[in-house]
Amino acid sequence: MGKIIFITGAGTGIGAETARILAPGNMLFLHYNVSGESVEQVKKEVEKLGGKACLLQADITSEIACVHLVSRLAEEVDHIDVLVNNAGGLVQRQATDALQWDLMEKIFALNTFSLMKISSLCIPLLRKSSQDPNIVNLSSVVVRHGGPTATIYAAAKGAVDVFTRGLARELAPKIRANSVVPGVIDTPFHKKVSTPEQMKAWASGNPLGRNGMPVNIAQAIKLLVEDDFINGTSIDINGGLNIR
Repeated sequence: MGKIIFITGAGTGIGAETARILAPGNMLFLHYNVSGESVEQVKKEVEKLGGKACLLQADITSEIACVHLVSRLAEEVDHIDVLVNNAGGLVQRQATDALQWDLMEKIFALNTFSLMKISSLCIPLLRKSSQDPNIVNLSSVVVRHGGPTATIYAAAKGAVDVFTRGLARELAPKIRANSVVPGVIDTPFHKKVSTPEQMKAWASGNPLGRNGMPVNIAQAIKLLVEDDFINGTSIDINGGLNIR
């Protein structure tokens, strides 16, 4: 029997590629917010690859929206085997000497609060799984070295790492929890908040001489989903941009 997998932010980039990588033989619930056309294409690709897919739309930056989203999921299935918390975004760059409270709330709501709430709501569904239930959270390389004008985002993703370690301790041995820490990945994320010149500079500064692609992160997520002895771990996928 295949796995039932719930992926947030599955319409583009890393989430979409993760859906493709995990598609064969599995049932995927693909969350999206505004990327309707692209997630429809992802659904078609999942089905061509031997999986099944159901789309769930929601703006998860409020508690009630997260509750409604997981309630809709629970109407379709009585359990899930995997939760991939991929949804997130920088929202807007801002210097630390001019931080605005409403922007801090928006960034934490999208990257941290929604992830924490959706994880909490999905735990009862994961506990009903008999197939090594686990959670994979998406962090960011900015938690390793900071990010000028992206310090709010870095702090929000740092909280994700801490939350993941807490989940791993609290939910073991029934449910595993891990995180993936991507470096600079060429996705629509950067088209909104990074210039072509910045992307070129990051690529030239990487020991491998290039930025990553969504498939590099999706493959790491697949590893975490499938290896039942990885728990409480943050896996850095950055080409050597940050070595520790």
